[in-house]
Amino acid sequence: MKIVSAFAILPFMLLSGFARAEDTPPDDHITRLEITPLYKAHNELETDIGSSKYVFNQQSLDNLPQGEFTPLNEVLLQAPGVAEDAYGQVHIRGDHDGLQYRINGIILPQGISGFGQTLDTHIASKVDLLTGALPAQYGDRTAGIVDITTQTGSFANGGKSSVLVGSNNTLEGNQEFYGSSGNFNYFLSGTYSESDRGLEPPTGSYHTIHDDTTQDKQFGYLSYNFTPEEKLSLIFGNSTNRFEIPNNPNQTPVFALNNVNNVNSSSLNERQFEHNSYAILALNGALNDDTDYQFSYFTRYSEVLFKPDATGDLIYNGIAVREERDNFTNGLQNDFKYSLNNEHMIRTGWEFSYEQANTQTNASVFPCCTASGQQTSTIPFTINDSSSQPAELFSTYLQDEWRLTNKLTLNYGTRFDYYDAYINANQISPRVGLVYEATASTTLHTGYARYFSPPPTELISNTTISQFNNTTAASSGANGAVTPERSNYFDAGINQKVGSNLTLGVDGYYKQARHLLDEGQFGQALILAPFNYAEGWVKGMEFTADYKKGALNGYANLAVSQALGKDVESGQYNFTPEELAYISGNSVHLDHDQLISGSMGADYTFQKVTYGGDVIYGSGLRSGFANTEHLPFYTTFNLSASHTFQFDSGGSVDGKLSIVNLLDKIYEIRDGSGIGVFAPQYAPRRGIFVEISKSF
Repeated sequence: MKIVSAFAILPFMLLSGFARAEDTPPDDHITRLEITPLYKAHNELETDIGSSKYVFNQQSLDNLPQGEFTPLNEVLLQAPGVAEDAYGQVHIRGDHDGLQYRINGIILPQGISGFGQTLDTHIASKVDLLTGALPAQYGDRTAGIVDITTQTGSFANGGKSSVLVGSNNTLEGNQEFYGSSGNFNYFLSGTYSESDRGLEPPTGSYHTIHDDTTQDKQFGYLSYNFTPEEKLSLIFGNSTNRFEIPNNPNQTPVFALNNVNNVNSSSLNERQFEHNSYAILALNGALNDDTDYQFSYFTRYSEVLFKPDATGDLIYNGIAVREERDNFTNGLQNDFKYSLNNEHMIRTGWEFSYEQANTQTNASVFPCCTASGQQTSTIPFTINDSSSQPAELFSTYLQDEWRLTNKLTLNYGTRFDYYDAYINANQISPRVGLVYEATASTTLHTGYARYFSPPPTELISNTTISQFNNTTAASSGANGAVTPERSNYFDAGINQKVGSNLTLGVDGYYKQARHLLDEGQFGQALILAPFNYAEGWVKGMEFTADYKKGALNGYANLAVSQALGKDVESGQYNFTPEELAYISGNSVHLDHDQLISGSMGADYTFQKVTYGGDVIYGSGLRSGFANTEHLPFYTTFNLSASHTFQFDSGGSVDGKLSIVNLLDKIYEIRDGSGIGVFAPQYAPRRGIFVEISKSF
């Protein structure tokens, strides 16, 4: 399979010539925390007054140890307040799944959570991460807004072929084509990857068991300028990911299956298939010098299928579940910007989406139980369950960016959200943000936001838990409806330039929530399930530094955070009675709560070779009964060296050598204990990779 795939990618390397497609030249900084300028250009529909923005420009993406082959979740780990988790998850400022993805400012609907990344770093010319007290135009998922500015092909005609090979039989290839003809621009990208290490395994061994993966992603951007002020663009993409579920050897069977003996836990054959497709059609223009607009239509289809090992899962877990979920979302987004005068910029808009979430579950279980809690038969039977749920979400906002003085800007507004799915709910949410440029080198910001966060409809299952009574999968808990989270969010920070090379930042935040949303993996299928705590609190501080001088770029981030919840009020059947009793009377740490998270990195160019590296630190996610413990801290180091090789014929070839987890640190991201944690997961061991790219 590896040899066949290598020959499939080989033609990419036979192409020649290059010019990278970008709309704007790269930023001077590698990555940095940005406080919003006092007054934005009049043709911009978005604002971030009072919030914090971390920017990954083209240079910073290229200089990561694995460059544009770095998965998007690992790119985000370089930002402050981001904690690493298994299965490609990241947690920002104590939220479990509060990320909203946008492409060129347009919402990408939420898909079903899986292992693989839907979006590919190759498509980005810039990635913005917006956190804090967000302006009124941002809603739904509010822990962080990840806005990807895509490559467009506006200023070049050509392409780029790239291949990465390395440890764990890793093979990845990417092909790009881009260009323009008159008023028409295009950018097309395709990525294929395969590896012997797809998921975090349950052991710390270098060689994992049953952990192969193949993944492919396609992306396209097409645009046509009718006039200098009016543009129609089409964005589309697809991802297909296949994973083997890694096995944990030497486990002891728990249940007896009729006429079956000696099933080794290292030979199980669980698999998961994931598919996502999306498209965005957008019209951008200007009615006059003072009024800009954007009309867009978006759609997304996602599907996840978990296939169990029918025999092994019954013997080791007492249940074997084949679970299939799909979700289809369509929506509209409309944004207006109107410059009333030199002091006031009005922004307004609305969003509407309709989704249909479907679930089909086939579970094999044993009859149960005797007085001593043993199964009453070794012959399993099947429980079939299916559900279908529509969901509607409507939002509208109005805000005013008011330039009070040359140094002080206020953005205030309000937002209305309406959600109709498993329950019907709505909320009016005021927002206010303030930025003060105290001196030429000192900028302060503060903000307040009222948030309304609906649960992820695509993850909620209508499983009737009473069907599993008197089986080995029985539950004694209730199944309250998952409801939207409502919260008050406060944020304040300062950005200080020290000389011409160093910028320092400090930011503090506090969130008080009702119906705090969280998610967990409560069964074999590696699909997360949402639930609510009646109350929740999240607070933290972030410290950032960015340095640039000549050929040296560097950054460092340190975050301290605490996330607590109390009293489970939905999805109670996923918990043991002991856990429910404890959580009802005590505030507990959320499973993804990590006290200290840190990242730092630098790159330096010497004699035409760019040396780079980064460090990721974590004090450990929660573990133990009701998350009362936490895992040990970890620190990983990644290094790279890149150079452009010039040839007399055939032009130039870019090469990069990278080492991930340089010291081969063995650490657990999860140990299989804690709320909503099903199995241990170990982080990647040391990996060595070589990347070659050729432009034409």
